[in-house]
Amino acid sequence: ALLVAYVGYVGLGAGVLQALERPAEVRAAQQLLQQHWELLANHTCLRGAALQRLVEGIVQAYKSGITLQGNTTSLGRWDFSGSFFFSISAITTIGYGNLSPSTVAGRIFCILFALFGIPLNLVLLNEIGQLMLLGVQRSARRLEEVFHWQKKASLLIKTCALVTGLLLFLLLPPLLFSDKEGWSYEEGFYYSFITLSTIGFGDYVIGMNPDRTYPGWYKNVISLWILFGMAWLALVIKFCINFLE
Repeated sequence: ALLVAYVGYVGLGAGVLQALERPAEVRAAQQLLQQHWELLANHTCLRGAALQRLVEGIVQAYKSGITLQGNTTSLGRWDFSGSFFFSISAITTIGYGNLSPSTVAGRIFCILFALFGIPLNLVLLNEIGQLMLLGVQRSARRLEEVFHWQKKASLLIKTCALVTGLLLFLLLPPLLFSDKEGWSYEEGFYYSFITLSTIGFGDYVIGMNPDRTYPGWYKNVISLWILFGMAWLALVIKFCINFLE
């Protein structure tokens, strides 16, 4: 029964996503093809094969963090802050997919780094989660002692912890992303949940817009937000697991 429910739930998600996203995908493909033919028609000196190679080169360069700016190129994804953020996304298993090592040595190191880094990250997240849970339990006991509440104290503290976590990790960060990235609030909220849940699609990633200047503290603060936010969301997911079980 559980397996049937699981497969049915995944199938429902697939059907809804196909209905919502497939029309936009078809429109985007048609628009791209139209622009391709218009460019060749307006610039007869261009050849289709050469244009295709240029487009593929631009796409591959963008994946590596290189963008064209006039007659020059911009780098920056593999500076120290970018590398630090990639390391965080690797050992937290978020894996955005927008950046990956391209050298053999880099890939081998990434395997070894993740092999030991993922368990270390899980241990740290577990400790942070336990500290959060311990704080909630101590606050509940304190309320019980002061006001002689029992079930009310536990429910009140858990509600406060949930609301505080929602504010700190899901509701307020999109405001920062709107300011630094130029995203809408909905896009920032979507990025927050996709990141903290370690889904990590990679369609939205902070600090990757070459047209924007980011402060030095930005990625470091976001790395801490990811660490504590994942611990908080893990507790919420654990509660959902207990409820379903």
